[in-house]
Parts: sequence; structure tokens; C-alpha cells
Amino acid sequence: MVLGGEQGAEGTGHALTGRDAAMDGALSALYGGSGGRGTSKDRGAGLGASAPAVARWLGDIRTYFPSSVVQVMQRDAIDRLGLSALLLEPEMLQAVEADVHLVGTLLSLNKAMPETTKETARTVVRKVVEDLEKRLATRTRATLTGALDRSARISRPRHRDIDWDRTIRANLKNYLPEHGTVVPDRLIGYGRAAQSVKKDVVLCIDQSGSMAASVVYASVFGAVLASMRSIATRLVVFDTAVVDLTDQLDDPVDVLFGTQLGGGTDINRALAYCQSQITRPADTVVVLISDLYEGGIRDEMLKRVAAMKASGVQFVALLALSDEGAPAYDHEHAAALSALGAPAFACTPDLFPEIMAAAVEKRALPIPDTL
Repeated sequence: MVLGGEQGAEGTGHALTGRDAAMDGALSALYGGSGGRGTSKDRGAGLGASAPAVARWLGDIRTYFPSSVVQVMQRDAIDRLGLSALLLEPEMLQAVEADVHLVGTLLSLNKAMPETTKETARTVVRKVVEDLEKRLATRTRATLTGALDRSARISRPRHRDIDWDRTIRANLKNYLPEHGTVVPDRLIGYGRAAQSVKKDVVLCIDQSGSMAASVVYASVFGAVLASMRSIATRLVVFDTAVVDLTDQLDDPVDVLFGTQLGGGTDINRALAYCQSQITRPADTVVVLISDLYEGGIRDEMLKRVAAMKASGVQFVALLALSDEGAPAYDHEHAAALSALGAPAFACTPDLFPEIMAAAVEKRALPIPDTL
């Protein structure tokens, strides 16, 4: 389908009518003319600064386009037309298609949001968070529970708990070629994780503006991990200051509204706080989620990572926790972390449970080959 074209319809000789014309008008209002505001008086392109006009346009695009396209167009409208201020109006929030990126925009506007809008904003954010939890929680719990069980190895397992892969590898010296089999003299098995706390997890999240989607996903995962009795979860957010939001982990919406997107970055200060909270280094996983643009003391940051790893901490550095892949990031700092045995890479939400399972079991991380 070809949309667009004014007099003569771009030389096709066919003018758009009906639904096609309406779709073309919705696209032109955003993408037509200068800066997306349109230039043709006949076509009436452009959204202008009128809240009613924007509300009608939001309704139109939800009528004519699928949800995934609507979310992209909304994001472009906020970026191209400077519509962030209109999101401070309750009726505008009720008209938008909510997604992770919209939540990030709302969080960045949190401090400027009038009281009349905050409750509507919380409703929008809660819907997105609940949808994410439904998508991610079951698999995360199952994956981590399995990893915790496997990390508790026992030497006299019951038959159903035998780790056959490790048992065979440990008994290769007992291979009988004439029978084509291994006769094991030592069995290696999985233990079953008890209900007591087995692992401590610290999520340390950069809340600079570029990390908005990562903050949303990390808050949801933090709440899921906190719901598991065998994992003690701490959630820390930082810019140039450090805020511990662990006591709000039962409600990720509270966590999100406790963040303040934007500002500088002091990774060293954040890691210093996290390091001070570690009491069982051999049973602790620290996950730093940051683009690594350090505004603090670089050498001290690296020394802290090295010290944590030397004490037995499993350290994971994620450049992003989102569906978009790796953002712009500090390549020099990423290389320095990699040299310490803590490679920095971007991670999708679907991969995150596998990353955490590998860290819990102290095995190689399943790093995607995207960098």
C-alpha cells in the first residue's frame, strides 16, 4: 500500500479516500512537512499544541494501526513534536497505548507531574508492570529454582537426583571399551534447595535518562526475585546519589516512582554502597546495570569490582536490560571490566533468567554475540 501525496497523489492519478485517507492523515500529522507538523493547509497536517487535537489523533492511530505500530508512533510523537508536557494531563494519559517506553517517559516527568495526574500515571504504569510480570515471572522463578537446586551438589544422590553429565565426566577413567559403558565409582547429584535463603542478589541500577527501559525491567525482575524465599534481593538505584529501594520491592510501581531518571552518574559510589551490604560474598550475585559512563572515580570503581570478585562475589555487568540491544556505552570501561573477568554486555528481558541462573551456579554466562 502507498499512502501520501498531495495534488495528483504523487503522480499515481488516484486520490486516497475513506479509511486510506484517514490513515494517511494520521501519518502526515506526525511525519509530514517540517518537523512532522505538516505544511499543507488543505490537508490539515500537524498536531499543533492542542490537547484535544492530540487526543483525537491518538484515538485515530489506535483505530487504524496495530498496537506495536501505535507504540512506535507515540514514541515518535513525543520525540519529534515535543508532546511530553501533554502527558501531564490525565485525559491524555487515558488515551495512550501504554508500553515500557511510555513508562520511562512518565517517570522522567514524575517530579513535574501535577497531583491531578499522578494517580492516572500510576494506573498506566501499573498496567504495564502487571503485563510484564505475567510475561516474565513464571519462567524466572522456574529457571532460578532449578539453578538453586543444581547449585546444591550432593555426593550420594538418590537416582532421580543424579547429574548424569557430571557423573559420566567424573568417571571417564572407569570406561570399559569392551562393554561400551562407564562404571561409576562416584555419583554426583543435585541437591534440593531448602526454603532458607541460599543466595543474595544485589541489583544496582543506573537511573540516568538513557537507562529508562532498563530501570522498568529491572524493577519488575527485582520484585519477582524478592518473592522467592530462597533468594534475598536488594535493589539499589543511583545517579550521583545512591538510593536503596529494597523495602519497596513488594510493589514494583512504588519502586519505579521512587526513581528519578536523569542526572549524572557515580558508579563507584553505588558499588561502594553495594559492597558494604555484602555479608556472604561466596553466595552473592551483584548485577550492575549501566551504560558505564562513569562520573565518579574510574580506578576506584574497577578496584571495587576486582575486590568483590576476589572475595567470591559473582559480578554481572549489563549495559542494558531491554529489547533494544546495546545502547551507547563507554567502551573503555567495558573493556576494563572484561579484563577483570566481568564482561559487559546488553541483555534482553527474555535472556535475563538464564543469565541469573548461570551466575547462581557459578558457570559461564550465556553472553549474546551482539557486541
